[in-house]
Amino acid sequence: DYIALYLKNSQIETLFLKLEEKNTEILDSIKYARRLQSAILPSPKLVEKYLVNSFVLYKPKDIVAGDFYWMEASGENILFAVADCTGHGVPGAMISVVCHNALNRAVKEYNLLDPGQILNKTREIVIEQFEKSEENINDGMDISLCVYNLKDNLLKWSGANSPLLIRNSSGIKKLLPTKQPIGKYPNPKPFITMNTEIQKGDLIYLYTDGYIDQFGGKNDKKMKQKRFTDLVNEFYYKELSEQKILFNNAFEEWKGRREQIDDVCIIGVRF
Repeated sequence: DYIALYLKNSQIETLFLKLEEKNTEILDSIKYARRLQSAILPSPKLVEKYLVNSFVLYKPKDIVAGDFYWMEASGENILFAVADCTGHGVPGAMISVVCHNALNRAVKEYNLLDPGQILNKTREIVIEQFEKSEENINDGMDISLCVYNLKDNLLKWSGANSPLLIRNSSGIKKLLPTKQPIGKYPNPKPFITMNTEIQKGDLIYLYTDGYIDQFGGKNDKKMKQKRFTDLVNEFYYKELSEQKILFNNAFEEWKGRREQIDDVCIIGVRF
């Protein structure tokens, strides 16, 4: 009996060591994938160069993420976006690379500067990419995309299932997106571009739904849009560098010991 027990324990130990080895290999691969995904995100220096008074709060749920933020400059125009791809973790990260590439092509290859047209072309490219597969892939992304003209202070915006908040001395204005994703969708419509004249001191927020969908608080409920809007009002007069810390602290406090349920990404810009 003792020998049988010893052999059994030895087998369990061997299996545990193999499992640990495999787990380490998988984690190492995912950590390397994070380095690759980080390479497609705009560097802090680039963000500071074009969006001087801004912050980016980026909190992946896992090591890699389905959320990403994006930025390009073209003449007098600064283009920037926050995107939320289907899922999170490794599958979300893989879709984010396809969507990021499509966004780049829409701007650089097709020379588009109108946000609605950029999203239309991005959708076309994403669907084209996924249709090459024999699998029926219906994944895609939600996105909030801004094109800001430095010369005339005009902000052009378009959204796919993702809104834009504008906070100024008059209060909060919410621009509502086209209710469809970038990807396959029944009876798709062209994405709409909205124009807004920006005044000095105006603040805008682009964000994915991971922040407002987080469960927490005393009753383990979602944070929801209203609480996020309340935070925007509360932090309005704070410096953007401080706002990043405050939004992060508010999220962590709301979440408490609960698991983060999705990727989180917010960009705040004061003009």
